[in-house]
Amino acid sequence: FNSRSVYFLLLKYYPYIIAIIVLVLDIITAYRIVIDTHNSAKTLAYLLLVFILPVIGSVFYFSFGVNYRKKKIYSKKIISNDLLYRDIMQRLLTTSKKTEDAFGAELKYYKDIVHFLINDSSSLLSLNRVTLLLNGENKFNAVLDALESARSYIHLEYYIFEYDVIGKKIIEILKRKAAEGVKVRFIYDDFGSHSLRKVLSELRAAGIEIFPFYKIRFFFLANRINYRNHRKIIVIDGITGFIGGINVSDRYINTGEEKKIYWRDTHLKIEGPAVNNLQYHFIANWNFASESRLDIHPSYFPLDFSVQAGKELVQIVPGGPDYPSSGIMLSFFTAIVMARQKLYITSPYFIPNDSICDALKKAALSGKDVRLLLPGISDSRIVNAAARSYFYDMLSSKVRIYLYNKGFVHAKTMIVDDMVSIVGTANMDVRSFDLNFEINAVVYGKEINGQLTEAFMEDLACSEEVTLEEWLQRGPFHRFIDASARLLSPLL
Repeated sequence: FNSRSVYFLLLKYYPYIIAIIVLVLDIITAYRIVIDTHNSAKTLAYLLLVFILPVIGSVFYFSFGVNYRKKKIYSKKIISNDLLYRDIMQRLLTTSKKTEDAFGAELKYYKDIVHFLINDSSSLLSLNRVTLLLNGENKFNAVLDALESARSYIHLEYYIFEYDVIGKKIIEILKRKAAEGVKVRFIYDDFGSHSLRKVLSELRAAGIEIFPFYKIRFFFLANRINYRNHRKIIVIDGITGFIGGINVSDRYINTGEEKKIYWRDTHLKIEGPAVNNLQYHFIANWNFASESRLDIHPSYFPLDFSVQAGKELVQIVPGGPDYPSSGIMLSFFTAIVMARQKLYITSPYFIPNDSICDALKKAALSGKDVRLLLPGISDSRIVNAAARSYFYDMLSSKVRIYLYNKGFVHAKTMIVDDMVSIVGTANMDVRSFDLNFEINAVVYGKEINGQLTEAFMEDLACSEEVTLEEWLQRGPFHRFIDASARLLSPLL
C-alpha cells in the first residue's frame, strides 16, 4: 500500500472507522460509569446521556462525573492523636450528655435526630443564644459588628465572596484587624469566589492567611465545579459563629436603586458552645486547603461561655462527598418522618431523592400539614423544570406547594412542629446530598421556630399556591420538558 491507496481506503471506509471509534469510546465510558458510580439513578442517567449523545456524553461524564478528589488522599482526621483536643472533646461530650438529660422533656419526641447527629458526626448538643437574620441587609450589619469585636482571631469560609461594596467593607475590617494583631484565616471556594483572585496578593500582604478550598486551573473541569465548598461559616474568638444561606455579595442586600431582584434568604448568628462544632469543621477544611496543620490551642474550643443562658439547643450537621454517610440527607429524612403536626420547607432547588420523596408523601398522607415554598422566579431553567417534574407526586399526596413571586427565594430552611428548625447551606437536592460540602444548624426551641414560622407565612403571602387541578391542565409540551429534565436530575 502506498499513501494514496491508504488515503482512498480511509476515504471509503471512514464512516465505519468513526462508528467503531465512537462505539469503543462509549463502551469504555459505560464501563467507567458502572464501576465508579454507586448511585443507581445517577448511573442510569449517565448511561442514557452517553448513548443518546455519543462522544458528547463521554466528554460530559469525564469532565463532570468522575470524582477525582476521592482519588487523592483527603482526610478530616485533623487532630485524632492530639491529647489536648481529646481532652477538650471529652469535656464537650460530657456537657452534651448533661444538656440532653436536662432537656429530656422538651426533646421527648425528637431524640431520634439528636442521637443520629451525635453518632453520625459527633454533633454535640448545647445551649446557645441564636439570632435569626432575615436577608442580607440584616446579616451583614450583624457580621460587621461582630467582626469589629474580634480580639484573638477570625475564621471565614465562604462559597461566594464577591469583591463588591459589601465584600470590600468586610475586607477592610479584616485588614485592619490583622494589623491590630488579630489572626485572620480565610477559606474561599475558587469557583464561587473567583473575583477574589485579583486581590489575593493585597490580602496576604495585609497579614490575612487566605487559601482556596480546592484550586481551579480549568473551569470546565467539573470535578472541581461539582465538589464545591458550599459552606458559609464565620467563627470569631471561638464564641460567636454565623451559618446559613447568605453569601457575601451585594445581590443579597435588598436596598438601593440598583437592586434588580428581591433576594429572600436566611442566616443565623450563634453564640455559645455550638460554635465549637463550627470551629472543628473550619479547622478540618483549613488543614486540607492550606496543606498545613493548624496547632490546636484551648482558645479555639472554649468551654466556659457567658451566653449559656441562651434559650436554644443547637447541633451542627456537616456534609460532603468525603463523609461516610449522607448526614445532610439523613438529617432531613429523620426530621420529616418525626414531624407530628407540621412541616414547612423552603428550598431554592428541589430535586429530592426517592427517600425524601417517600418521606414527604408519607407525612402528608398521614395528615401532617406539609408545605413546600419554592422559587417562582429561578436562576436556573433546567433545575426549575426538573423540580416541576416532582410536583404531581407531591400534590397528589396532599403536599401543598407555593411558588414565591416577590423575588428569588434562596433560603434553605425546614420547620418541624413548633420545636425543631433547620437552617443552613444545603438545598433539598442531590447536589447538596452527595456532591458539595455543606453545613446546617438544627435548632431546638420555640422562639426561633416561631420566628421562622412567621417569616414563612409572610413569604406565603407573596406566593402563589399550585393546585393539583391546575397542574393537571398543563399541556403535553410542558410535561415533556419537565420529564426530560427529570431524567437528568441526578446530574444537576
